[in-house]
Amino acid sequence: MDFETLSRTRRSVRGYRADPVPRSVIEEIIEVAKRAPSSMNTQPWHVHVLTGAPLERVRQRNMETMAGGAKANRDIVSHGEYAGVHRARQVAVAVKLFGAMGIARDDKAMRQDWVMRGFRQFDAPVSLVLSYDRSLDPGAVVHFDLGALSYGICLAAWDRGLGTVVNGQGIMRSEIVREEAGIPEDQVIMTCIALGYPEESFPANGVTADREPNASFVHFVGFTE
Repeated sequence: MDFETLSRTRRSVRGYRADPVPRSVIEEIIEVAKRAPSSMNTQPWHVHVLTGAPLERVRQRNMETMAGGAKANRDIVSHGEYAGVHRARQVAVAVKLFGAMGIARDDKAMRQDWVMRGFRQFDAPVSLVLSYDRSLDPGAVVHFDLGALSYGICLAAWDRGLGTVVNGQGIMRSEIVREEAGIPEDQVIMTCIALGYPEESFPANGVTADREPNASFVHFVGFTE
């Protein structure tokens, strides 16, 4: 698949088949993605690949803890609630997703079920947990680098017929992920990426988020044409 097609067709996948993903394919994806740029070639990332029983324990404990009313406990600082245009964009894609899934605005049970799906990492067979060395905090630059790696993973996976969704809900309780994945304390858990073969019949998988026109965020300086 050429790059433009790859980039334009990639979408976040929130429904997966149960089929296992071969380790060799995950190795290929990471081999490609690690060519992402990083500040001064620091390559600050660690990738912890979970599947099977350890992943099931993470998602079950994460879901039960959050459903029990616990607050999020991430290693990284959260921005809190979105507001303004950012909130509007968040709502816009939520409306699309809920529409595709047939979730009515006042259907609290179905809306809660959707939240729980996020805490379960949408039942994907694989979770890639991304972390970096705590010695690199404060982490603005390293966050940028891990973002580049994340996008590389998503594109390399899509090119191989696999879906992904970068899912902060999956690490809402970082201490659970750390314990079950054996992640050392000197690493900061940043996010996770759910990965697996898309379930094409899952309605939300047909949803794509809109993108703003270039004129709304691109500023050309010094051009005469």
